[in-house]
Amino acid sequence: MSYYWQLSVFYLFYFGSLGALVPYWGLYLHTLGFDAQAIGELMAVIMATKIIAPNIWGWIADHTGKHILLVRFSSILTVLCFAGILLEQSYNWLVIVLFLFSFFWNAALPQFEAVTFALLGNQSHRYGIIRLWGSVGFIITVILFGWLFQYASITLLPILLIGLFTCICLTTLLIPTQATVHLSTSTESFYQIIKRPTVIALFASCFLMQLSHGPYYTFYSIYLKNNAYSSNEIGSLWALGVVAEIVIFLIIHRLFTKFSANFLFTFSFALTAIRWLLIGCYVESATILIFAQLLNAASFGIHHAVAMHLIRQHFSDNHQGKAQALYGSLSFGAGGAIGSLVSGYTWDSYGPSINYLSAAIICIIAMGVSWKWLGSKQI
Repeated sequence: MSYYWQLSVFYLFYFGSLGALVPYWGLYLHTLGFDAQAIGELMAVIMATKIIAPNIWGWIADHTGKHILLVRFSSILTVLCFAGILLEQSYNWLVIVLFLFSFFWNAALPQFEAVTFALLGNQSHRYGIIRLWGSVGFIITVILFGWLFQYASITLLPILLIGLFTCICLTTLLIPTQATVHLSTSTESFYQIIKRPTVIALFASCFLMQLSHGPYYTFYSIYLKNNAYSSNEIGSLWALGVVAEIVIFLIIHRLFTKFSANFLFTFSFALTAIRWLLIGCYVESATILIFAQLLNAASFGIHHAVAMHLIRQHFSDNHQGKAQALYGSLSFGAGGAIGSLVSGYTWDSYGPSINYLSAAIICIIAMGVSWKWLGSKQI
């Protein structure tokens, strides 16, 4: 496969940085003395820029065809903006720095996804074996940092993240600019496609899935720490979830031959609802938490792989940049930001159990949406 390793190494470092940011950023903010509400708001800033940034960059990329150049540009500015965190750690300053940093960081991935699918062409089913390297990167950093913060202060986190963001910049140089060509076009406009009921249901379901992740992404590490789990154990639990998604990425092409994409998509919501209930009710049981983390195979692995497959089916190459941007902005952006905000405001007031119960209910609603508008459709 052309550019296999060049594509894979980008995912390795990009999601490696995510493995450092998502599990430990809340703990870092907690160490700085911020309360649950402030932590929820600061996490929401990172996710909120996914609502705006990917769409702006998506339109520019699709109209210029310069996807990889825009990935390089945004990656460089990611490093420069995040470095501002070394200057000051006040709430207002962190809001500014996190907004600017995430505006560019969140812009890179959707465009790189478009590049990946363009290079794969009619081998899009092989996306999983490239994307799994992102999961490998996540595992490496989440375990390594969990071990490191047993012996070193978590205040080192910003410096370590700057190093990872710099590595992302370097990997973008491995993909030649001439590789980003359009392979297919559509006579339908982008707006005509997104008005289809099945497409609306697809993006609505993705939004709800990420909305349900609010308590998990924002407070899971803090939740475990407050229940006497060590940093190493916390990192291991995060890593276990990603191991499960790697397995899915390796076998997803086989699942597609046995089940419809729409069935797999709907099924992922059911398993995710069970996962949130287990985490919310049985935090004292390491065995149950291990099982719950294995369900990340559905929460992210199946869900994301099928979402990518369905987006690829509905949108031609000349709309892929915008489609990937819309997926990122509605799900990880709007869904993630609202989920973080709501959990930040309700975590102390109602407690973890209610937050995770609410997350499970959201997944059940998403399952209903998916089943009604996608379940009977064959892709």
